[in-house]
Formats: sequence, structure tokens, C-alpha cells
Amino acid sequence: MFTDLQCEVVNFTATCPRGLEGLLARELQALGAIGLQEQPAAVHFCGSVALAYRCCLWSRLANRILMRLGQVRIGSAEDLYRAVATLPWEQHLQPSGNLWLHFSGTNREIRNSQFGAQKTKDAIVDRLRRQTGARPNIVKHHPDLTVALRLQRDKLDIAIDLSGDSLHKRGYRTQIGAAPLKENLAAALLLRARWPQIAAEGGALLDPMCGSGTILIEAALMAADIAPGLLRERFGFENWLNHQSDIWHTLQAEALQRRAVGLGKELAEIRGYDADARVLSAAEANIARAGLEGRVRVRCRPVAGFKVPSHKVVKPGLVLTNPPYGERLGEQEALRETYAELGRQLKGKFPGWQVGIFTGNPELGYSTGLRSHRHYQLYNGSIPSQLLLFQIHPLSERGKAADRACKLSAEAQMVANRLRKNLRTTGKWADRKGIDCYRLYDADLPEYSAAVDLYRTCGGTLYAHLQEYRPPVTIDEGKARNRLRDLLRAVQSVLDLPRANIIIKERRRHSHKSGQTGGGQYQKQAEAGTALRVKEYGAELEVDLWRYLDTGLFLDHRPVRKYLRESASGKTFLNLFCYTASATVQAALGGCVQSTSVDMSRTYQSWAARNFRMNHLDPYRHQLVEADCLQWLASAQQNRKGQYDLIFLDPPTFSNSVKMHRVLDIQRDHVALIHQCMTLLAPGGRLVFSNNLRSFKMDGELGKTYRVKPLQLLDRDFHRNPRIHNVWELSAG
Repeated sequence: MFTDLQCEVVNFTATCPRGLEGLLARELQALGAIGLQEQPAAVHFCGSVALAYRCCLWSRLANRILMRLGQVRIGSAEDLYRAVATLPWEQHLQPSGNLWLHFSGTNREIRNSQFGAQKTKDAIVDRLRRQTGARPNIVKHHPDLTVALRLQRDKLDIAIDLSGDSLHKRGYRTQIGAAPLKENLAAALLLRARWPQIAAEGGALLDPMCGSGTILIEAALMAADIAPGLLRERFGFENWLNHQSDIWHTLQAEALQRRAVGLGKELAEIRGYDADARVLSAAEANIARAGLEGRVRVRCRPVAGFKVPSHKVVKPGLVLTNPPYGERLGEQEALRETYAELGRQLKGKFPGWQVGIFTGNPELGYSTGLRSHRHYQLYNGSIPSQLLLFQIHPLSERGKAADRACKLSAEAQMVANRLRKNLRTTGKWADRKGIDCYRLYDADLPEYSAAVDLYRTCGGTLYAHLQEYRPPVTIDEGKARNRLRDLLRAVQSVLDLPRANIIIKERRRHSHKSGQTGGGQYQKQAEAGTALRVKEYGAELEVDLWRYLDTGLFLDHRPVRKYLRESASGKTFLNLFCYTASATVQAALGGCVQSTSVDMSRTYQSWAARNFRMNHLDPYRHQLVEADCLQWLASAQQNRKGQYDLIFLDPPTFSNSVKMHRVLDIQRDHVALIHQCMTLLAPGGRLVFSNNLRSFKMDGELGKTYRVKPLQLLDRDFHRNPRIHNVWELSAG
């Protein structure tokens, strides 16, 4: 099946270093990509040719942007030749132009990539000769068209490389040190260390072992909103026959304007140091070529002299560095003291700073004497490496943390050990997926019956939300309080959090959407604390960890929201019992053209409106309705039939709110609710129905009228509790 290039939406693949797939997907989404699918070292996406140009110009993480012409099954060399020769290469390349090919992969018949490249070249050349009477030249450097082919078993992907040279080659780095860090990997380290947020808040960036300055320059490009591709001499699409030069020139002009605005502002302090004066001369040349003289400064200084710059007041920010880690044992032993000295300087002179150390030898990283609160597995070329993140607490906080660690009882130590284990498993999974809010612990130890959820804000601050499940009546209240105290101490010790960042609530045993019965989520819990902003798949959402039983974001529904987002492109969307409308935000960012979100709570409607504003949703296209959903559904039968392509129905298990005209019981009432929703679906539309009643049973009669498909939408952090919610998709039978 091959792509028709006259279609508005084209299929693309962005390649990247291993470990950056999640970051790259979020970056592409922010640039306007849709239909994103991650695979090892690549992200597939859809969009226009203009989007591909924008990605080439603005992606800080991709290696290449490939325009996919099609995927075919081949078993033999003849199949390969025929598949390639079928494509209209005369629409992409002048007959006498310059051609180059990249071929990777093998199968039983095509046993080496060189043979595959030769057969591909023959097919393209023969096709052009037959069509035009001329043949292209095979030229490696600066070809007019580069064709990229990837063979995996019997599947062949055929694409045009729009990038030219790898996109990590920005054009500013003509001189490099002994162990260069690629530009896109440096950008990934900065993103993982939350440099954009720190820079926006006026925080500084320092690199005590800056080498040729790659981290510093990438940090300045981000802070000044400079497109990383602006300095490149050429891209692979510029001699492509379908090149749209007017669009490209518009994008370049926009990027130049944004650069001028960015450099017109005062940037955060960005400084680098190194003990080797020779490598600093390379850094200075690279900084000048990037147009950042006076914005990025470097100075010759050993690690022992590393300190906060004293020439001006510098707000605490980020120390990020890629120190040497040695390939031989003798080198590693010598480096231990360097790392230890760095740790001493950080602990003594940088209270309140965030620290990131990227190393291929994590043991050296821990020679700093610092304890990492987060780490990311990445690759520096082919070398498995880790980015270790640390928080340098003020001395008073460090003393408190040490006290917490040494005073754990045997019982609390048992809980702490489980929390550490979960951080190594669930925590690593969340890091890989770019998930900032997740469940770390869910009554893993039965006698410590509570849930611990972690929320990391857009600014990088970590909070723990501890919800105690109501203990059985057979458990003495004093013993229950002691267990809660053990759990609190364990959380403080393992996460190294100040007490103010741990919020404790008693969790009722009824469903988390059960209205007001028994003290439900509508009951205000406390006045202290302020709302926080967190991110989920690129969406900014407000959470409140203090005032209500629920925080505004049901973490177990994260994959449901993702599913709705991936299903919403070009569709009209209805969200019933919408709560804070986080599902609507995800659907809107996924491309839904119009939405209606209904809930009877004024508190949650206001909350939803704030979520909409944070994500720049048009209130005329995305409507919030304060109403009893049961009444709204009844009235909608008359004037909204067939209006929605996608409906999300997520009612409470039970509600007898005084605002409702009748009691809602989801087991009793779900058939009527579903019938009403199905009348509102447009032809080909789908209803996603969810509830949290663990004993719920779907009425079998619905399967005789509609296609009913159960959806398994539960992320790893909720696998201990697989019945926490039920989800089905229904469509016309």
C-alpha cells in the first residue's frame, strides 16, 4: 500500500537515539503531529508536508524525518525490485539528478544491506530510464534525493529522507572535544532535567565540565526560543521535486522572527567551566558560530573551584554536566575523586539547586555522595548511560532527611524497602513513558493499607499524596495510626521529601465517584495548600492535593484519556459526568473539532474552565454545560440526535445529590443511559462507557443491539488492582 502524495495528510517517521522515543513523541505532538505511534528509536506520525518542514527546523530530538511512501511485503530480490520500481520516482527526482540510498535490514533472501541497496538502485534507475530516457547519478554527498529503506523480516518500508544530514548536526559545532555529546542527546538531557521550566522561572544553568559547550548552547537555544535547524546549510528536501519553497520560506521567516524576539530578552545565566583551556577554545568558537556570544560564557576552572558565579545575583537553577567516566579501571579510579570533589562543591555551595549528571558509569555518579531521586536510562551512542537527577537540599533539610533515614522502625523500614522496589520498577516505567503522575504504592503490604500517588508539577516539584484506606473495625485505632505514621516516615525517607510535600487523607471504601454518600469527593477536606499544575501527554492540568478527597485527576483513567485522545481527531466529542474535563482536554489536543462537557457541579465546571484556559482551548468550540446529566440526556434526545462522533460516559456508581431529580444507581440504570447515549451518536460513532463499580455486570441484552467490546485500559501502576474500573466501547450493531 503506497501513499498518495496529493493527499493532505502524509505518513512520516522520525528517528531518534534509543530512549528518547517518549520525549520525541511529545515534541512532535507540540509541533502539530497526529496519530503518533512509538517504536524503538522511532516515532511514526501523520501530518502535512509543511509539518515535516517544521519538524526538520524545530525538532531538538530527532535524527531524521522520513516521508513514508509505503510498506510492502517482499520475499525475494525480485519482489524488492518490483516493489521499488512501481513507485513514480519521476515525481520526486530529476531524471539526471543525484540520488543516494540508505538500506538497512535483511531477510532469508536478501542477506546483506549492500545487496538490498543495489537492487533498489537498479529499480529506481531502470524506472527513470524507461520513463524519461535519462538516469540519475549515485552521489553520497549532497544528493538531490535520499531514499531510505528498512527491511524487517518480510516487511519493507520505503521512505524519502527529508533531513539530509542527521538533524543533530545543527551547524554550530565545527570543533569538538575528545568525547563529544551529540546535540540532540544534550537537548534530551536538558528536557529530562526540566531546563525549560527552570529557565522560564529565571533559574541559571551551570556546567562544571562543559567540554566543547554542547549542553550550554542547546540550553541557550531553548531559553531564547531559537530553532535548532536555523544554522544548517541545507536540508534533504530542498532539491526534491515536490519541494514547496513558499511554505519553507515562511517557516524560516517565522523562526528568524522568534529568534530575534528571544535574543531581545534577558536570558537566564548560562555558564560553563572546564579545567582544559584548549577545549574551552573550541567551546568559544562553537558559541560564536551559534550567535550566542555574550549570552553563554565559559571560563577555565577546575572542579575544586566550582561555585555560584559572584558577578551578579544568580537565582538557583540547574547544574547539568556530562563528566568523563573512563573506559579503563585505572581511569575510573582516578575519576572517583573528581566526582567526589564535585559532590562536595555541590553540597557546600549549591543549596536549593537541581543537579543532573549524565554518565556511562553510574557508580561514578554515586561517588558524589548525593542520592538520586530520579534517573533515566539513555544511550550515548551505543553506550548504555544514565542521567542521574539530584536535589541539593539546604543543610537544615539534609539533617532532617538524615534523621528520618536513621530513625525508621523495623516496620517502617519494611515499607521503605517496598517503596524503593516500586521506584526501581514502576518508577522506571513512568520515567520511560514520560508520566509525571502515577501510583507508587497500593496496599502492597496488606497491613499498610493505603495508596501513595506521586505528582510532579510542571516546575519539577514532587508531591506525595497518601490516601489511607479505612481500616477494618477489628483493627485498633491506635495501631492504625501507628501504621499510618510508619508509612509517612517511609515515604519521607525514600523520596527525601519535606513534610509539607506529603499530603495525607483518609480514603473512604466506597467508589471514587460515588457522589456525596459517606463523605465523597465533594466534601471539602482542608483549606491549606494551593492548586498545582501537572502535565499528562503534553496537556497541562490543575490538581488540588489538599481540599478534596479526589485531586481532580483520576490516575487510573490515564490510559482511557489517552485512548480518547487517539480516537478524537476530526470528531465531535461529548463528555458526560465530565468532572474536571481532563478527558475533554485530551480529546481536544488530539484534534476533536467540537466538544460538549456536562457536569452538575459548579466547582468542577470552574475547574474544567481553568483546564481549558491552560491548554488554550477555544470556548466557542469546546462548551462547558452545568447541568444534571440525566436531565440533559433526556432533553438531548429531541435536539442532538446523531450529533456526536465520540461519547465518553463515566458516571458515578451511585448518587443521590440534592441537585439531581432522581437517584442514580449505575448497575440499575446503565442500560437506559447507554440507549440514550447511542441515539446521540453519528453514523460510525463510538461510545466509551466506564464505571468503577467492582461488582458491575454489563447487561447481556445490550450485545444483541450494539457491538460491545471490552477495553483493557489499565497502566502498570494499577496492575495490583485490575478491577478498579471497567471500560467498554459500543457502536451500532
